[in-house]
Amino acid sequence: MLNKILIDSFSKHIHLDINEEEIIEQHLVYKKIKKRQYFLHEHQTAQNSAFVISGCLRSYSIDENGSEHILQFAPEKWWITDMHSFISQGASRLNIDALLDSEIYILSREHQNKLFDLVPKLERYFRIITEKALVSSRQRVLDTLELTAKERYTKFCNVYPGLINSIPQKLIASYIGVTPEFLSKLRAEQF
Repeated sequence: MLNKILIDSFSKHIHLDINEEEIIEQHLVYKKIKKRQYFLHEHQTAQNSAFVISGCLRSYSIDENGSEHILQFAPEKWWITDMHSFISQGASRLNIDALLDSEIYILSREHQNKLFDLVPKLERYFRIITEKALVSSRQRVLDTLELTAKERYTKFCNVYPGLINSIPQKLIASYIGVTPEFLSKLRAEQF
């Protein structure tokens, strides 16, 4: 039986009957992933997307100097993959790993396409969440260009309230585009 968290995610955008839930369940793989375990390595093809039941995953790139640039955190109730690689089936430019011990559902691209035929309303669900991800990604670029570091940190706290004290501050600093030292100063000013 599908986890209630995933059913609730579907229910925000579509209504599934019991038979449809059973069909979906047959195409998902439940997995526990340990902290620091990879879901996807750079240069691999993203064959799968993950829905986070518990814990947190992140996607990031590493530049030529070895610095990490975090693109996304995926706490409970979020989907994560390298969307470009997942759709194009080309090599990924991102790494995805677990920041905390996590439980996930894995959905392969092949099974996603099968589900679109078997449960057509899933196309609506994935269209809606993909549109929201696109809007969020665009807004994040604009925020990086237009907002101060303090405003970006405040926005992070509003979007990811559960992560503020559960992941290392250096990861939050990477996400908002500041050094860990600067983030410490920002946090000190808030308290």
